Amino acid sequence: MRSIFISISFCVITSSAIAQNTSKKEHFFKGMYIQWGYNTEWYTKSNIHFTMSNGNDFILHNVVAHDATDFDAIYKKPLDISIPQYNYRFGFYLNKEKTRALEINFDHAKYIVTDFQKVLVTGIIDGKQVNGDSILNPNTFLHFEHTDGANWLHFNYVQQQTLAHTAGSKRKLLTWLWKAGAGINIPRTDFTWKGDRLNNNFHVAGYNISAESGFRLYPSKKFFIETTGKTGYVRYVNALANTTTSTGNRAKHGFGYFELIATFGFDINF
Repeated sequence: MRSIFISISFCVITSSAIAQNTSKKEHFFKGMYIQWGYNTEWYTKSNIHFTMSNGNDFILHNVVAHDATDFDAIYKKPLDISIPQYNYRFGFYLNKEKTRALEINFDHAKYIVTDFQKVLVTGIIDGKQVNGDSILNPNTFLHFEHTDGANWLHFNYVQQQTLAHTAGSKRKLLTWLWKAGAGINIPRTDFTWKGDRLNNNFHVAGYNISAESGFRLYPSKKFFIETTGKTGYVRYVNALANTTTSTGNRAKHGFGYFELIATFGFDINF
């Protein structure tokens, strides 16, 4: 995950440098902003299709999953800021009024299939046709999660409107904004098959679309606090589902989500 962050940061710094050097008279981007914060999610039910190298090919129907905010790590391990479900953004303003922007938007969410739920299973397992209910027990059947990240990287268009100014209209105080975009998923999937567990490698495994809206409060000219609600659809087309003894396994599934996000950020002028 650190390598992903470093790569994105390098691209952002490079883009910023290019923007500033494109023209001595006027920059293409009129400024930028950076943000960091945390989130919580709710997921719709999902049908998860597993194809395994041992010939197993089956679907779990209407699976329930949940997130894991891990907010207690903020005070238990304050130096390890990436344990909770976090968000960061790099945005580039397109006009001097800073009402329009392009944004690199990353959500480190956690998707965990709830253990011991009863689900309908159809397909082939151990060479036999199955069509009936099963309990998702990690020791006797399976467990599935994206907890080192469901990891949604979005590329957004952002529109912002000022709602209130400070006394004397000297500067903006409160703004409303909306965002819309799409991107790729870079999960690290933790999969257990009959007690055999492996936390797989980070892997580009699908795509996403989303829309987001909320408010920014500017306590000072450049520092802001942003709270938003976000909804979207995520599709994984080839998530790794290997174990320590079985490779070549894949999982496919899709789900909708609703996310609440709180971040703090800083405007940077060019």
